[in-house]
Amino acid sequence: MAIVRCNKCTLLAEQPEGLAGQSIACPKCGAQAAVYPTLFFIEKLLDKYFDAQRELIRLKSAATPVKAIEAKTSASPPVMADIDLANTDFLANELQHGPIYDWFHKKQIKVQANLRSVDTSGFFDEVAEAIGEKLNVLKEVLERIRWSQQKEHTSATINLDKKSPEDAKAISAFCQQLYDFSFVAKCFHNKPENNVRLILQTAPAIRNFFNGEWLEWHALMTCLRYAKERNRRFSCTRGLNITLNNGDPYEIDVFMLIDGTTPICIECKSGEFRQNIDRYLALRKRLGIEGRQFVMCIAGLSDENAKAFTAMYDLTFTNERTLAERLTRLF
Repeated sequence: MAIVRCNKCTLLAEQPEGLAGQSIACPKCGAQAAVYPTLFFIEKLLDKYFDAQRELIRLKSAATPVKAIEAKTSASPPVMADIDLANTDFLANELQHGPIYDWFHKKQIKVQANLRSVDTSGFFDEVAEAIGEKLNVLKEVLERIRWSQQKEHTSATINLDKKSPEDAKAISAFCQQLYDFSFVAKCFHNKPENNVRLILQTAPAIRNFFNGEWLEWHALMTCLRYAKERNRRFSCTRGLNITLNNGDPYEIDVFMLIDGTTPICIECKSGEFRQNIDRYLALRKRLGIEGRQFVMCIAGLSDENAKAFTAMYDLTFTNERTLAERLTRLF
């Protein structure tokens, strides 16, 4: 089914699908009117709706009385200083995402954000930061869980026989944290056999986390903490879906806009990444940002390789340990 829209008499009516893309005489007034495919028409209608919604939010914000604004900002440091970034839904709203929408809109790029992706009220960020701090020790735990998930096994066992006392202690503590935060259903510390057995959760959010989303959370929290420490204004999002004007879809893992003008795009890879370098180079060029602003955060990548890849490509390569250091060169 297609839709005819008459600009003269404002008629809106269904038409046979075969007429889509044509111009016909309006059934009501006789004026020439375009016939649109239904999905195309709805997509354009939604674009206008969300544009109007964002404009309304901006107008309401601008209409806030000066005294009210002064009351909110009179404290020093600003509001963000009072926010616990590891436990807040403060960023999960349209107003916070507004500058990001505007930035992409000016480049004629469609965006779709999941507001809850920056809600840190859960424990995703805490576990992600724990992994980022000790990936070299905890990597085997992630690999065992991911392998068991892929094979549809209900449990994963991590052997501690060949681990140093320090590493075994860190792994046991991390597995207990996974249980405490409900990332696994049960955790058995088997001292006689010197292993830890985990009964896995099957919720999609948990599976996705162990399948690589943990690195997105780690990158997001690194950016948030860095911006807050330096008292910078920012907008941020995670898992941002964009569509270029030629129809090509992309997902940007972490995107931050500093002071409304400086974009930082971070792609997070916990597995193979080399086959996608050309794709990210094309995206960086389309976004019109410098290589230093398009960051490839690769889990476990050596500092030597990160430096070499950065020299080879017009992208910035880093790992979970040195991401914060890279940010110091951007803002």
